Amino acid sequence: MSAPLSQATIHHFRHALPQPIATVMGPMTHRPALLLRLEDAEGAHGWGEIWCNFPPDGDYHRARLATRILPAALAGMTAETPDAFAQILRRLHRLILQCGEPGPVAQIACAADIALHDLRARRAGVSISQMLGGTVSAVPAYASGISPDKAPEQIERMRTLGYRQFKQRIGFGPDDGIGAAEDTEQSLQEGETLMLDANQAWDLASALSQSKRLANMNLVWLEEPLSADASDDDWLSLARAASMPLAGGENLTGGAFDRAIALGALGVIQPDICKWGGLSTTYKVARAAVAAGRRYCPHFLGGGVGLAASAHLLAAIGGDGVLEVDSSENPFIPVFSGRGLALEDGLFPISTGPGLGFDPDVDALKDLLTARLEVTL
Repeated sequence: MSAPLSQATIHHFRHALPQPIATVMGPMTHRPALLLRLEDAEGAHGWGEIWCNFPPDGDYHRARLATRILPAALAGMTAETPDAFAQILRRLHRLILQCGEPGPVAQIACAADIALHDLRARRAGVSISQMLGGTVSAVPAYASGISPDKAPEQIERMRTLGYRQFKQRIGFGPDDGIGAAEDTEQSLQEGETLMLDANQAWDLASALSQSKRLANMNLVWLEEPLSADASDDDWLSLARAASMPLAGGENLTGGAFDRAIALGALGVIQPDICKWGGLSTTYKVARAAVAAGRRYCPHFLGGGVGLAASAHLLAAIGGDGVLEVDSSENPFIPVFSGRGLALEDGLFPISTGPGLGFDPDVDALKDLLTARLEVTL
């Protein structure tokens, strides 16, 4: 029988960007990372990651919040605790209602759920993907986070790392960035493909108009052209009118995944294991998506541990999904993913070692460490 958890450590990293990254939500001036290490009473450990990209400086709040809520959230839990994410939300339900902050609490719960999977797999001597039923050791991947004003250099850098699929941001800046996207498509080499991400920028009228213009492009998908909470009628109207598949899911939670899969407007379902669900709940969402004929493509932009865990989950689920790899300035992804970002034979390799297959080298970026917070459980 597994020992109960005894210790949590939150590693809070922060990198000031020399040039802000433009997004629909406003300029991103820093890249933060919150890594969670859980240890049980026998010294076994596992790693997770707390999503903290937005709002600006939200990483400080989540780091402090985690130190306060983890003792109650994880009391008595072991590596064998089933559905840890759901259990933690039930334990903290009243707190969520009282403070009106389901997101930060859920993101901390995600990190704990991922860390418990890592701990359990390490104890079993198998990788996370193998523990979840996976049989492959590499997955296809695409380069994400490409900005309209930096596209040529970002694409070339990722191309040299083996990438042939690229996703560029639109929905803001001159001409909604569509002119830049058209330039990118014209620059692609043989066999390369393009996705576009509007990050919820448009209402239905704008999305219909812009998707008509985009029909001239050969897009793999158009991501979040509407807000995540747009009506079913709006999503269906756009899906019927658009010439390309629609994608979304990073901003869905709970039962909204079931509704989105059943509705069918989204051809590509993109849950983020660090934003909602961890590995335990997202595994069920991904299986349901593939069973319904949808494409499961994990969303992820963070600090590397979440990327590696997302790759393990994609390997376990199968299907024709592709892994999202951030190509914008982020020192934490290549270091904390355990292996860098380069593809091998066009695929992102997954360690077959126990758990994630590595321990993130937190000392390698100690100059960017803001705080190391210890919590007794």
